[in-house]
Amino acid sequence: MTTDFSPRLFERDHDIRALGEGLLACALPREAWTHEAHLAACLCLLTERPDIDVDAEIAGLIRRFNESVGGVNDDSQGYHDSITRAYVAGVRLFLSETVETGLAARVNALLRSDMGRRDWPLRFYSHELLFSVAARRGYIEPDLAPLPSL
Repeated sequence: MTTDFSPRLFERDHDIRALGEGLLACALPREAWTHEAHLAACLCLLTERPDIDVDAEIAGLIRRFNESVGGVNDDSQGYHDSITRAYVAGVRLFLSETVETGLAARVNALLRSDMGRRDWPLRFYSHELLFSVAARRGYIEPDLAPLPSL
């Protein structure tokens, strides 16, 4: 696990909403789709878009976005189902525990938390399993510890 962790934080709620809406509309520049943007968009969708079933739709949303910016979703790049689903579980858990109420404050607290770290899924998965083709293509249960649930 890495020890240095300095996420890029957000100043305004508007910037986070723009990421969520940009993901949905495939209207973000590819370089804007960072780790922090993934988590910000997930939190935004979970809290502000009850019309979207994140569990059912997240794979298609991210795959479609990747393809819209020239990306490929295959065995070695693009959408990763197990990592995405681990973070969705983590964001939900974070939301159930946080005292923050504003969108930017919540996202920034998430990004500063253990659940916001890039290596957070490796607390539950071995590197070998998490970065396998099977885990990329579909959800695989963790082999080290169960994902947190509410």
